[in-house]
Amino acid sequence: MSPVDDDLVIGLPEMRLRPFVDRYIGYRERADVPLVRREPAGVFVVLILGWGAPLDVVDPRSAERGIERVDSFVAGTFDGWCTTRTVGVGEGVELLLTPLTARRVLGLPLAEVANRAVGLGQLPGGWLDRLRHRLADAACWPQRFALLDTALADRLAGAPAVDARLDWAWRRLVASGGRDGIGALATELGWSRRHLAARFREEVGLAPKTAARLLRFQQAHAALRGVSATTGPRPAGAERAVDWAEVAIRCGYYDQSHLIRDFRQFAGTTPAALLAARSTA
Repeated sequence: MSPVDDDLVIGLPEMRLRPFVDRYIGYRERADVPLVRREPAGVFVVLILGWGAPLDVVDPRSAERGIERVDSFVAGTFDGWCTTRTVGVGEGVELLLTPLTARRVLGLPLAEVANRAVGLGQLPGGWLDRLRHRLADAACWPQRFALLDTALADRLAGAPAVDARLDWAWRRLVASGGRDGIGALATELGWSRRHLAARFREEVGLAPKTAARLLRFQQAHAALRGVSATTGPRPAGAERAVDWAEVAIRCGYYDQSHLIRDFRQFAGTTPAALLAARSTA
């Protein structure tokens, strides 16, 4: 038997929630030996509502940014890679939230959780911890997803809307894949560049320039799924080696060196090394 067994169940939120949450990921994972994963950075918020085997989140830049032996936590927007470690049987639901959705769901500016993993007990209100217990007690995944629908819909209905100007700037940055100039966005808003940066840091958790870099990195990281590594001589008709310069330009990078720089910072390795590791996994 494999030392790691995974069961994943994907749930779609009800229609009114899909502008905010694209899917629920239910999981049951059994690791017979310690399982360590490297998690890349991202301009999104990870919400884990789990039960069973605890895990550790370790940020190599600072021990204070991580957390130990938790089954449920929030990881804010983050501009560096981290690792997770667990052993045993864990079960739960994972949600990936856009920053401004997370700001409304959590009820706090993301500056308070940026580059940190935070246990549910440190978050205001205690409602997420109560929801976690209800999810654990539910009989099946459809019931759990229905509970999430109700809880998130109620939470969003009662949360103040985010600043429409900040929401516009975020949507523009996402639509451009991080290519829009920050100065141009500020000018269109009638804000100074400094004010736009301050608002982003408070509500999104990261400066807009960093958010733009992460959006480009996420696009490049996702693009790796569509290519395959080649090692050694290639037989006739084999897929050509990856043209990293072409990938860089397609994902909005100035050149290949900038692509590799961001992978080293945000994933802890180069894109070629990631691709090679995946091909031998």
